[in-house]
Amino acid sequence: MAKLIYAINMSLDGYIEDAQGNLDWSISDDELFAFWTDFQRSINTCLYGRRMYESMVYWETARAESSGHKAAATRKFAQLWQQSRKIVYSRTLQTVSSARTHVERQFDGDVIKKLKASSEADMSIGGAKLAGQAMHAGLVDELHLLVDPIILGGGKAALPSQLEFKLDLLNERRLQSGVVDLHYRMLV
Repeated sequence: MAKLIYAINMSLDGYIEDAQGNLDWSISDDELFAFWTDFQRSINTCLYGRRMYESMVYWETARAESSGHKAAATRKFAQLWQQSRKIVYSRTLQTVSSARTHVERQFDGDVIKKLKASSEADMSIGGAKLAGQAMHAGLVDELHLLVDPIILGGGKAALPSQLEFKLDLLNERRLQSGVVDLHYRMLV
């Protein structure tokens, strides 16, 4: 049975966007990109909310514009993303522009349970609202919280409110940039 993993970059005070909806505060370097590539390597199905899909669909046609290791890393991540099955949860998205992708009009926890049971590789969930729904339904198995060394003071929360879960710390890793990866198992 597959695990459903919510992995997200967030500020120290728990936000994924600042109060203006910007992400430009988030650290993006080679080491963090390598984390995301390794993470994507273990995933065969990505569950996305509409906005997360719209930001990730870039990887469907991404081409390395530079040479060297960055170009190779970009190509590798794009290849892994393209190979993954994508399910987008949206009431408004009419069409998708990536292969191996379909749209579900509404969140159905039973369908996700069946996907987890039938999948041999892990699944990821992206988008705070969708991840919150899955957490409320008890479907998320693990969290990778990549905490940037910044306090935003407001914005879009990474984790749902009015939800309490105990967590088991599986691993912690400090990146050279100051980002800390906190890897937890959700306890029921």
